[in-house]
Amino acid sequence: MQRGLLAAAALVLLGLGIVPLAAGHFHLGVLVPVGLGLVAGYLAWRWAAVQAWCAVNPWRRWLWRAAWLGLLLWVISVGWLWQMIAGLGQTPAAVPPVAAIVVLGSGTEDGKPRPALAMRLDTAAQLAVLQPHAVLAVTGGVDFGQDESEGAIMARYLAETYGLDPRVMVVEERSTSTVLNLEWTGPLLQARGVDLAQPIAIVSSDFHLWRALHIAKDQGFGQPIGVAAPTPLLTRFNVWLREYFAVASSWALGEW
Repeated sequence: MQRGLLAAAALVLLGLGIVPLAAGHFHLGVLVPVGLGLVAGYLAWRWAAVQAWCAVNPWRRWLWRAAWLGLLLWVISVGWLWQMIAGLGQTPAAVPPVAAIVVLGSGTEDGKPRPALAMRLDTAAQLAVLQPHAVLAVTGGVDFGQDESEGAIMARYLAETYGLDPRVMVVEERSTSTVLNLEWTGPLLQARGVDLAQPIAIVSSDFHLWRALHIAKDQGFGQPIGVAAPTPLLTRFNVWLREYFAVASSWALGEW
């Protein structure tokens, strides 16, 4: 039974990793399921040999149990984070009056927003139509392998898709992380007369808002309001898992 469960888990994990990998997504949220799937597959294949190896002495049995305990604790910690970020953020229609709308970058390709970024921009556009007096800010530097900044691509997408005027937008074009998105957009908003103590909408993917709002407060945004954009179904599991490692990294680096 244990061997069968491992084999089934291996197939599920490999599927969760290989499908987005084939679509060109390459990050920890993709690599970890593939790695765990390969390990589970190997254990299922060599189950008898592994059990024989564990039976040789007590230390090997202890190591085997400790490995499973460590995996269980890790899964629990992932589940805890997912519970924290699930359902976070408001819809555009539910957002109270804000002084500004900040759209966080999420990746571009061939001069166009990737699906996750397009969903953030679509959500921000809905809010901008509802609150036309709010200053709209887009933020993001030049992605690896690209020639144009995320900020410029985001502004063009909003102009071409929704008719929003890029000349009145705040366009930040240097940042390469969420911390820098907010750190460098803040002064640009202030230069446009926006007080960072006022309510400001932070538009990002649903899974990303928990971390983004913590960072925004650390960067001097007094009343950040999370506005959640949906996550593409193809990559939902993987980006939520990637966010686990991003949160751990942010905490380790003292970003919030």
